[in-house]
Amino acid sequence: MVSEVLEGLSIRPGGTYVDATLGMGGHTEAMLSRCPEVKLVLGLDCDAEVIKYAKARLGPLANKVRFVCSNFIHLPDVLSSEGIGQVDGILMDLGLSSFQLETSGRGFSFFREEPLDMRMDSLGTVTAANMVNRLSVKRLTELIWTYGQERWAKRIARHIYDRRKRTPILTSTDLAEVIAHAIPRRYHPRRIHPATRTFQAIRIAVNRELDNLKEALGSFSSCLRPGGRLCIISFHSLEDRLVKTAFREDVRLEVLTKKPMAPGPDEIRHNVRARSAKLRIAQRIDNDQTTRNQSHDNEQTILQEQYNFGVDSVTSQ
Repeated sequence: MVSEVLEGLSIRPGGTYVDATLGMGGHTEAMLSRCPEVKLVLGLDCDAEVIKYAKARLGPLANKVRFVCSNFIHLPDVLSSEGIGQVDGILMDLGLSSFQLETSGRGFSFFREEPLDMRMDSLGTVTAANMVNRLSVKRLTELIWTYGQERWAKRIARHIYDRRKRTPILTSTDLAEVIAHAIPRRYHPRRIHPATRTFQAIRIAVNRELDNLKEALGSFSSCLRPGGRLCIISFHSLEDRLVKTAFREDVRLEVLTKKPMAPGPDEIRHNVRARSAKLRIAQRIDNDQTTRNQSHDNEQTILQEQYNFGVDSVTSQ
């Protein structure tokens, strides 16, 4: 959804933008290719290793990029420490990068035999193997159901427990095999691997993804100049629900996408991982407009209270 993102950000010469999930640098490369006159792109990623790949990929474009190894929840502090101030656009792509799936060797993919790690930040203290081999059946069930929306959560948790009693589950393929055996074959999903939802759930828990997203959504609008755009690509309903709610409730934002934008069939054919992507876009409104909206809301609240008081008074007579 590169073209949709670039249109959504409204890239312009002299602008300053944030790629809050830099990854391999694909979106940053597209921004600078579309508008070479951009002043600066601040590229954030919590994985120092992937930043090296992004620098190599961007080549001569890298002189317009300031690379920072940090989680996006720290964006306000990063902007302050870098002396940047408010920006014209922020992009977050919440999907896994090609590096994580294909190169990192951290067990994000159930198609590769890799250590069961799943940390996006390699300095994190909790791995997927820690969770899978130490959590109780009850806690595993809750985790898989809550973060993976997996109907077979209890059965999968029990199979994990039974397997780890015999031998620890230490690789991604080991875990995928346990999950596949836990779900009766006739109920295996047709379009996705049977381990997909459980891997998602464990990855979310290891990296505190939903907690981090919620925290970031509370601060990003203050990082935007009036007229600045916030574009967020989510990949499952848990993320999208948080984004939708935050956009709707933040009085500093005007929602520009009533419904999320989705990739077209051509893009899905070329990149099957994009099939569940949803793009939502919001724009920071100016401070005067925010004040007017708040005053209007306050007036409406006062009028409603006066009306309720009148109704209650009449009722009590």
